[in-house]
Amino acid sequence: MLRCVVPDVVTNQDLLTLPATATVEEAARRMTERRVRSVLVVEDERLIGIFTGTDLIERVVATGVNARVTCIGEVMSADPQTIGPDVPAIEALRMMQACGFRHLPVLHEGRLVAVLSRRDFAREEEQELEREERLWEEM
Repeated sequence: MLRCVVPDVVTNQDLLTLPATATVEEAARRMTERRVRSVLVVEDERLIGIFTGTDLIERVVATGVNARVTCIGEVMSADPQTIGPDVPAIEALRMMQACGFRHLPVLHEGRLVAVLSRRDFAREEEQELEREERLWEEM
């Protein structure tokens, strides 16, 4: 069965969004409270970046940046790739795999509607991707 990103993979998310001026400490605290691993960075309701747990580790902790004074706009992944809500789930997973993403924002007509996480996918998409990779290796 071909599943689409929305509503088959994600529905009714309460997205964690912050402005680029929010501090890393605030973002990390909010991520912990909400039990999520990404913050969607917005300006005038437009997605301008994404700040993830990986960004926190690699761009803040590992480099000794002060989380109390550093804004997420300085350490976020700017202009992230996005996907539409009607894209087949396997295509979204392929994109995430190929680009090394763990999170992928979903936009509909320019508006942020969801964020995909690798853990959102059903085992069927993961198995299909593994099958495709084996076929490519055999060629």
